[in-house]
Amino acid sequence: MDYRKIPGVEKEISQLVLGCMLFSPDEATWSYAMLDSFFAAGGNALDTAYSYAGGDSERLIGMWMKKRKNRSAVFLIDKGGHPHAAVPRPRIAPEELEHDIRESLIRLQTDYIDLYLLHRDDPRIPASTVIDCLNQEIGAGRIRAIGASNWEHERVQEANEYAEKCGMKGFVVSSNNISLAVPMEPMWAGVVSVSEAAWRWHKETQFPLMPWSSQARGFFSGHFTPENRENPDMVRVYYNDANFERLRRAQLLGKKKGCSAIQISLAYVLGQPFPTFPIVGPVKLEELSSCLDALEIQLSPDEMRWLNLEIEDNNL
Repeated sequence: MDYRKIPGVEKEISQLVLGCMLFSPDEATWSYAMLDSFFAAGGNALDTAYSYAGGDSERLIGMWMKKRKNRSAVFLIDKGGHPHAAVPRPRIAPEELEHDIRESLIRLQTDYIDLYLLHRDDPRIPASTVIDCLNQEIGAGRIRAIGASNWEHERVQEANEYAEKCGMKGFVVSSNNISLAVPMEPMWAGVVSVSEAAWRWHKETQFPLMPWSSQARGFFSGHFTPENRENPDMVRVYYNDANFERLRRAQLLGKKKGCSAIQISLAYVLGQPFPTFPIVGPVKLEELSSCLDALEIQLSPDEMRWLNLEIEDNNL
């Protein structure tokens, strides 16, 4: 497992982040097996959120850390501010973030979160207000670093310029979608994928990206074909000729390198020209092993461009 340093974060973290959205005390045996296997392989970064499984994801992680007595070894990434039934809008007003952070800490059975991400953005709330609030939480020791998920890069930059001007902590990472398959529209309301302009910004600034759906929700697994239209969300978001051509090329390159197309797709995210920490969400231990093995795959710049259809098929 490779470890990397994020500027502004004290601890080095594993380049792969284990997504814990489906973890729950009701599935404790499976959840524990995933967590134990990930840590045995050298992983240390876990991604959860206030909204995941109605809070059960956080509860399960808290139970596991208490049982394993390993809180100091875990790099805990949590998110708050997601809409819910009672408040169907991004909840990033200071009082809403304070509420989410406090309840998350109770569920997680810990007194701090290593990296706290805003799960959504509400452009009506000034970036300065958000930075002020989160710096109060940092000062109180409840969170140690901050980032933004599903924020446009212009808002992240605005927030960080304000933080620098005022001598406060700014965002250290962005968590938006990037994958070899390019979405035609958002999978969920309010989510953000890396645009061409944002990609250039990340490259120029070397600002770290923590991509969610880094393997395009299994698009490269072999389960999805133009004829198989059983999953309407996958059809709506990913089904077009360009993405199926990317799939075909990933399959060809995988055969050449002795790996699977879905491993090639993860290697593509890992090979971006700026720091990436892909969030992976395996549901089987074999899938976790597949993700870990993808760390060994090296893609050349020409292979990266060929996979993304920037080079003609016969020119690789």
